[in-house]
Amino acid sequence: MSARNNQANKAAARERLRIERERQAKRDRTRRQLIVAASIVGVLAIAGGVGYGVMQANKPSQWEAAKNEKQITAPANTTGKNGTTLVIGKKDAKKTLELYEDSRCPVCATFEQANGETIKKDVDAGKYKLRYVGAAFIDRTIPGEGSRNALSALGAALDVSPEAFLEYKGALYAQKNHPAEQDDKFAKDDYLLKVADEVDALKGNKEFQKDVQDGTFDAWALKMADTFQKSGVKGTPALKMDGKTLTGSGGEGSPPMTPEEFKTAIDKALKG
Repeated sequence: MSARNNQANKAAARERLRIERERQAKRDRTRRQLIVAASIVGVLAIAGGVGYGVMQANKPSQWEAAKNEKQITAPANTTGKNGTTLVIGKKDAKKTLELYEDSRCPVCATFEQANGETIKKDVDAGKYKLRYVGAAFIDRTIPGEGSRNALSALGAALDVSPEAFLEYKGALYAQKNHPAEQDDKFAKDDYLLKVADEVDALKGNKEFQKDVQDGTFDAWALKMADTFQKSGVKGTPALKMDGKTLTGSGGEGSPPMTPEEFKTAIDKALKG
């Protein structure tokens, strides 16, 4: 190999090395830029996540928002201030049975399973009208949302018809559907809608389903629960006929639970 060729080869090698170093330097710069960009995106994402988290934390809950509503949307088939007077039955019925219940109440479920159908038949026959007062105190004593949520769903059923309301109330209290007091199943709209499928007027009823999912009658449910709180009634179920408390064999303050006790108490109240 001549000295000239040797020098040329060395120069070519140095040029290839220079080019490779420039390529590597360019790759390093690109990598650093990508790392910086990713870091910025990560910081922004974290900041955004923190901001969103703070915003969500400060956002009022479903029930806080309902409590602050100025305009109350009441279901059809109600009267009185905020629609909290709920009376079902024939206008010419002379007596009114007042029924106080909490949807999560297991004793209410037992009462309804024993006497719910009799009440519907009596109301249809014109023996008396039914005034329903819904409570939500169990949501406080056993923290949850099921009492209020079920009451709101009952409002949606009432908006369909009084008959749908009574049938849905019976379905919620049915043994196969009513959860244990500690199990807040009624807080879940999907579960309430599943039970509603047992009621012909509600099954596949898009407007009813939307009202349940949107919480259309949440504020109304809270006002109804306030009505119970102001009634002076201490527990559920409780029954009154034209303001006079009906009692069972347990003495003062105990509702007539069995069909026999219920019939005796009703017959006596209707004669009074």
